[in-house]
Amino acid sequence: MIETERLILRNWRESDRSEAHAMGRDPAVMEYLGPLQSWADTDAMIARLQGIAGKHGHSFWAMESRDDQQFLGFCGLKIAPEDIPGIENAIEIGWRLRRSKWGQGYAREAAQATLEWGWSNLAVDRIIAITTPGNHRSQALMLRLGMVYRPDLDFDHPKLAIGDPLRPHVTYEIFRP
Repeated sequence: MIETERLILRNWRESDRSEAHAMGRDPAVMEYLGPLQSWADTDAMIARLQGIAGKHGHSFWAMESRDDQQFLGFCGLKIAPEDIPGIENAIEIGWRLRRSKWGQGYAREAAQATLEWGWSNLAVDRIIAITTPGNHRSQALMLRLGMVYRPDLDFDHPKLAIGDPLRPHVTYEIFRP
């Protein structure tokens, strides 16, 4: 568990399911992430993230408000896709936030704490972040975190069909301070 002034990043709970599903059904939240999630998609995502945490001790953790324990989204670290040259087996930071919480500094607070946790707990020299070229909000956060855009590591996501507008991805990275 990671605690900041306003947030708690923690393992997923059954009580997160409906809020995570609502977030995954919001067209604005999912604009650069893929199709709106079904209940089965939400359940599979949570199970996958719980499995990653169980195996590696970290994942994209559920994010809640310290004040009222409200589910806000997720943030954390996981191993990057292994079939993408240049980022295979790197540690990837990622986040997703409920739209009603955008623009309030929660993503940055969570991501900064996550990076600090990563440097303290993982034997890695760099952490990467990936997104689609159009996701300027996430790219702006990556820059505010001190990450650097690496155009040489841009790629087409292999799990997305040729022609899918979300297939192209950009990569940012930060090195251990």
